Amino acid sequence: MPHQILKSLVAAVSIGSLLVSQHVHSCTGITLKAGDGAVVYGRTMEWGSFDLDSRVVIVPRGLKFTAQTPDKKAGKTWSSIYGVVGLDAVGKDIIADGINEKGLTVGQFYHPGSAEYPKYDPALAAESMSPLDVGLYLLSQCATVDEARAAMTTVRVVPVAEPAIGFAPPMHYLVTEPSGKAIVVEFFQGEMRIFDAPLGVITNSPGYDWHETNLRNYVNLSPVAIPDKKIGDLDFKPLGGGSGMIGLPGDNTPPSRFIRAVAATQTARPTATGDETIYELFRILDNFNIPLGAAEGSGEAKTAGMRSSTIWTTGYDTKNRVLYYHTQNNRRVRMVDLKKIDFAKTGELVRLPLDKQKSQDIEDVTPRK
Repeated sequence: MPHQILKSLVAAVSIGSLLVSQHVHSCTGITLKAGDGAVVYGRTMEWGSFDLDSRVVIVPRGLKFTAQTPDKKAGKTWSSIYGVVGLDAVGKDIIADGINEKGLTVGQFYHPGSAEYPKYDPALAAESMSPLDVGLYLLSQCATVDEARAAMTTVRVVPVAEPAIGFAPPMHYLVTEPSGKAIVVEFFQGEMRIFDAPLGVITNSPGYDWHETNLRNYVNLSPVAIPDKKIGDLDFKPLGGGSGMIGLPGDNTPPSRFIRAVAATQTARPTATGDETIYELFRILDNFNIPLGAAEGSGEAKTAGMRSSTIWTTGYDTKNRVLYYHTQNNRRVRMVDLKKIDFAKTGELVRLPLDKQKSQDIEDVTPRK
């Protein structure tokens, strides 16, 4: 009888895991600061239903853009004040994650079950935009977090369906400047909410304020090992290193990843420069990679050719204005130096493939006779 109960329990857990895996929303963003003041922001991009076919996009100054609206009317129009480098998705002129020439970064993160945009009013089309327009808008218009905060009060983010997924993408946004100042922009019950984000960490649902409150459940966590304890005549010692982190949640849900991200960033090794901090950033973010079958998406998965639900991982040195990234296909880190780009001469969007070849760059160091 116990054996049958165990088999039933295992089967139930397995089925439950399959069901839950279709609804896990897994992008994670973190921020680190170097000894020389360089602030480094980075994130993982998870999407488990199909490849987003992201590219590196270079946006010049002076290019005109028109935002999307639900009824196809022209939405908010603007011209880029600042040059931008970022990663796009699904072949669209959007910036899923990027940096501008002033060092401002914007990351768009999935926020299902929480994001609820204002209703679209055709009379206000000229100030309306899609959730996917926000990243490009802020990066091309703003130099600081305060400017981004003010810019968001002049637009209405409304639910515009994205054909690739069949509905308006529920999003929230992490905006960071080179000083380390950061905000999170969210939409709740049709109203925009902006939170200060001093920890520079973001995951997904629920709301950012809920995640901050939930942190109080883990104030006992410490990088310092638990001391030995004597009970009666018995001496008890920790079984190994890391005992100060006992209780750290290990699953891939957004609340657990938020706690782990805060724990990892607050206990990161000291680094002297932005260049060195990029090493630490990627080390931390590698702990948040998600396998196929365990990330967000909708409908029937089309994962042929994909190797991971973590499609790409970015890192931005906001002081030195450099984008770094690696992908599901090639974990060699590549970079784009904004200081070497003449954003006045480009004239049009420039798109570069993330991978020249979708295979790992492996160096053969076998000794030769």
